[in-house]
Amino acid sequence: MYPLRLFNRVNIVSCRVATLAQHLRMSSSSASSTKSIEDVFMEIKDQAGIITLNRPKALNALNLSMVRKIYPVLKSWEADPKVNLVIIKATGDKAFCAGGDVRAIAEDGLRGGNLPKDFFKEEYMLNYAIGTLQTPYVALIHGITMGGGVGLSVHGHFRVATEKTLFAMPETAIGLFPDVGGGHALPRLEGNLGIYLALTGFRLRGYDVKHAGIATHFVKAEKLSELESSLLGLSDCRLQTVRGLLDDFDKECSKDQNPNFTLQEHMDKINSCFDKNTVEDIMSSLEKNGSEWANKQIETINKMSPSSCKVTLRQLREGARMNLADCLQMEYRISQRFMENEDFYEGIRAVLVDKDNSPRWKPSTLQGVSNEKVDSYFLPLGERDLVL
Repeated sequence: MYPLRLFNRVNIVSCRVATLAQHLRMSSSSASSTKSIEDVFMEIKDQAGIITLNRPKALNALNLSMVRKIYPVLKSWEADPKVNLVIIKATGDKAFCAGGDVRAIAEDGLRGGNLPKDFFKEEYMLNYAIGTLQTPYVALIHGITMGGGVGLSVHGHFRVATEKTLFAMPETAIGLFPDVGGGHALPRLEGNLGIYLALTGFRLRGYDVKHAGIATHFVKAEKLSELESSLLGLSDCRLQTVRGLLDDFDKECSKDQNPNFTLQEHMDKINSCFDKNTVEDIMSSLEKNGSEWANKQIETINKMSPSSCKVTLRQLREGARMNLADCLQMEYRISQRFMENEDFYEGIRAVLVDKDNSPRWKPSTLQGVSNEKVDSYFLPLGERDLVL
């Protein structure tokens, strides 16, 4: 594990990581020449505070600027007796929020900057603020909702999916882990569904996001404007009243939706194969199952970072017994250890920069990741620990 400050000083990083840094610098230079626009809007209408993510060309990826704007306003709204409801949504039709801006984090990390420390800490503080907010919080998760977008929604009171919602936590594919409180939310899904979603990055679409228990409600995209207007028109914004309105829209929009969960036919296999304490045992169980579905899961997991998979499984097992604050503190420790791990930078290169989807992980096998190595991701950071 290498300290970030050494990446540019000592020749310990492979040529592919140096190439990543060059790509990212070029990308950053190009982006800086474009005209700056507001990345998030916040306003009060009637008695509702409305947050609108506004980076549609970047699939509304969450950056530090947005976090630093949303957090203090959300806290002020919570203390404002005139704000009785919070709605979060996004511009564009493709994404609610496709995740955190990991390319920017990787670029700054390679330079030895503070963004990997500051972004995760402040993002997790925002996740906790959402999870503990007393004011009813409604997230309209229309379009792609991954990573950081999950953190902006899943801890709130209500998550409204549409037929265009696409949910996933694909972090093991980029040498990271399902953070933003994923260790708290995912283990609380039915059976071992959360473990499955975390290790494989499987994508849930449309009504399946509600079937899985991630969305609390389903509304057709064409009804979102009407739903928002109805929410703004409420004279009583207590939780039960907001829930009743959402229930009414859900009932109307769910009439012609598939009553069966896409993964339902595989839930027995998910619950039996992913009910293990090691990734190696999960893989063995899948091999013994031998079905076409099981073989596909083996193929998928074999493409992921072995370090990410092992850390993720332990994260979710421990997170199942933690409250949100303790889970986020644990995840901050993990995040900072991943920032010192070459797999994260290699994953960004392979998936987001060169897009060859052929990452070369170190270690390259599950057996190469020792228990001691996994333990190191969970050790306290001392004065650098996240305090909520």
